[in-house]
Amino acid sequence: MVLPPEQVRTFLAVAQSLSFTQAAATLGLGQPTVSQHISKLEQAVGRPLLVRDTRSVTLTVDGEAMVGFARSILAAHAQAADYFSAAGVRGRLRFGVTDDLALTQVPRILRQFRHLNPGINLDLSVSQGVHLQRRVESGHLDIAFLKSTAGDGWGRLVRRDRLVWAAAEGTGLQWAGERPVPLIVYPAPSPSRALAVQKLEQAGIRHRVVCTVRGVNAALAATRAGLGLGIFTRSLLPGDLVELPVGAGLPELGDIDLVLLTNPHAPAQPVEALTTAILAHTHRIHPLHGEPSRAGGTGPRPAAAG
Repeated sequence: MVLPPEQVRTFLAVAQSLSFTQAAATLGLGQPTVSQHISKLEQAVGRPLLVRDTRSVTLTVDGEAMVGFARSILAAHAQAADYFSAAGVRGRLRFGVTDDLALTQVPRILRQFRHLNPGINLDLSVSQGVHLQRRVESGHLDIAFLKSTAGDGWGRLVRRDRLVWAAAEGTGLQWAGERPVPLIVYPAPSPSRALAVQKLEQAGIRHRVVCTVRGVNAALAATRAGLGLGIFTRSLLPGDLVELPVGAGLPELGDIDLVLLTNPHAPAQPVEALTTAILAHTHRIHPLHGEPSRAGGTGPRPAAAG
């Protein structure tokens, strides 16, 4: 069985966005080409990978399995290309990442990336997403891995996750019922802060900021100390904090995207090498510390995709 990398890459883009239109825009292809790639890949494996109609795209069970295979295929293809290249990819790459993502598997990704691409000098910056975005736009960063409001269309989608309300064990329902609701937030502008405030205001629930934090460790510390409610990406929620259940009386926060922003003037080969490495290894993002989180104090549950 031969699975051409271009077809695999197209499938992965569709699987991540669940949209042929968005995948075509991300890859710079026409939508008929995207459909053709998917059809040929399904013919090659002999099974349907996607169920699509006029309104939605969903993965079949075999499609879910193919996502993992696709990441491995692309990573292996990039590794082989680097190995058999006369000199390998060379250059300087300025990479930025938010601190919460930097505490997950990003160090392992970068370690493997450096091993496979010794000719690339990697400069790493860790900061709040809005600062990374500005640095990409001003040309001071080549590529950044950060969170963005779901569906806003900028950047390359790595995966979609969900924002949740979280608290120290035994304090969640207390804070959820308090008015105004006490919030632990990042400085504005912040996607999680903006979304939380928007949802509370739409629900007619008063809120107050009890703690403004500059980094994820401070957010974790303030939430663990029981100062108020924190707002975290579900897949990054550590096991000693509790996700508030839907019945706690607070509005659902909705989704957030993990995206890669690229400066159009950045060196193409180093950027593509790092992009491939990140896409190949972010099928499972682990919690910030410890075991998966607990929802509503009902016991352990697996971390959702993030």
